[in-house]
Amino acid sequence: MATNRSRRLRKKLCVGEFQELGFELNLVFQEGLDDEAVDNFLQQFLNEAIRANGLDFVGAEDFGFVCLGKRGSVSEEQRAQVEAWLRNRKELREASVSPLLDVWYPENPVNPA
Repeated sequence: MATNRSRRLRKKLCVGEFQELGFELNLVFQEGLDDEAVDNFLQQFLNEAIRANGLDFVGAEDFGFVCLGKRGSVSEEQRAQVEAWLRNRKELREASVSPLLDVWYPENPVNPA
């Protein structure tokens, strides 16, 4: 595909200055945690770490992708807030949060700010 695209097309394709960033996360729950405890954790995670920061989560209970709840990019500060929230949870044995990456084209490098 041509790399000399109009501003309108770059915006439509979410490339160049319109690149949108998000991050992946992987969760490992403590051994022996029952379904109710996992459900309660997920509800708190969605309310306190995701929605409270204007974010959206797509995935399952142990992995997923976090992006902005509207058009745009997740900031490094928002990513750090979610990571800090996860670090303080006793329900998790491990939580890994990826660096920011392109939401639409994950194989593309992140444009410098």
